[in-house]
Amino acid sequence: MIIGIVGKPSVGKSTFFKAATLAEVEIANYPFTTIKPNHAVGFVKIDDVAREFGKVANPRIGYVQGKYRFVAVDLLDVAGLVPDAHKGEGMGAQFLNDLNQADALIHVIDASGSVNQKGEVVETGSYDPANDIKFLEVELDYWYLEIMTKGWEKFARTIQQEGKEIHKALGKQLSGLGVDEYLTQEAIRKLKLDTLAAKDWSEEQMYSLARELRIKTKPMLIAANKCDHPIGKENYKKLKEQFPNYKIIPCSAEAELALREASKKDLINYIPGEKEFTITTKGTTDLSQNQKNALEFIKKNILEIFEEGTGIQIVLNSVVFDLLNYKAIHPGGVGKLEDKDGNVIPDCFLMPAKATALDFAFRLHTDFGKNFIKAIDVKTKLPVGKDHILKNLDIVEIMSSK
Repeated sequence: MIIGIVGKPSVGKSTFFKAATLAEVEIANYPFTTIKPNHAVGFVKIDDVAREFGKVANPRIGYVQGKYRFVAVDLLDVAGLVPDAHKGEGMGAQFLNDLNQADALIHVIDASGSVNQKGEVVETGSYDPANDIKFLEVELDYWYLEIMTKGWEKFARTIQQEGKEIHKALGKQLSGLGVDEYLTQEAIRKLKLDTLAAKDWSEEQMYSLARELRIKTKPMLIAANKCDHPIGKENYKKLKEQFPNYKIIPCSAEAELALREASKKDLINYIPGEKEFTITTKGTTDLSQNQKNALEFIKKNILEIFEEGTGIQIVLNSVVFDLLNYKAIHPGGVGKLEDKDGNVIPDCFLMPAKATALDFAFRLHTDFGKNFIKAIDVKTKLPVGKDHILKNLDIVEIMSSK
């Protein structure tokens, strides 16, 4: 799974990325600081299921903090997009192509309205962040449209002459964007397009199809950054009313980055996504008064005000569990939760919503899938069949003939 982080320049996108991953990336308040895409690992936060058995998990990948387990996801930070990116503005075509592999998008916007459409700093509140949501939708739609319509007339005519089904051919052509023939067939049916006259589809029909496929394959969540600013709070409320179809989460990337870096240095005790922190013994002596004042500001103006805390962890969890509808499944044994090295429930896999016991068996190893006998729900100790739909936070033991 890859989550793309997108937005125009200078809205705090790289700060968001660093706050989510603590990766070393360049952060500056001018357009196109990020040129090449940055890859790093972020983490979604789930309950540590080992606690139900009086134990603490020992993740092979990720970590446990308090009563929570943090499971790795791949984050991709691409350079800032500007209007007409699909036409190549601001190296936009290259940056859009970097998003091919993304399963979902986090659109970071500056809710305080302090950056114009080109990513240039302007007076706070003078720019309407709603424009950013609209412009990115258009850029992504036209990006899909251009890929879809390249050589369209010849493509559609050939399909018709050879008697091929348009949805299958189109699904194959757009497979690099995560489109398949089933999604294409569903979109064509929804838009009531005549499959026998594809070469005569109008520009409006083509655009509608491109948009439908983009929405299905690049679902998007809005991270309303800089909501700790008074104008940011006001704009956030307006955005929620104006875009009811989007999940919009208020956040402060700078605040989260400050908290995570202080926690990394053992100056504070802080669990990502929580609404509180405590200063450690080391922090009491090593933090300057200015740093203590900054932490107090974060506490009073962000953590105590916003239900989502700084918002960064909530954004990551919402993309994976709400937008993509994934679930966290753990391999384990009814009689023993430890592996051969004594690690408790060392693995956790993020699986699609409809994943079955058999799907999970194949995820663990091809041989487990091919030689599947049954699975056992470790919590209930009851056997389940191959078609059993797994639930979030399940612990499953796979029984196979090999």
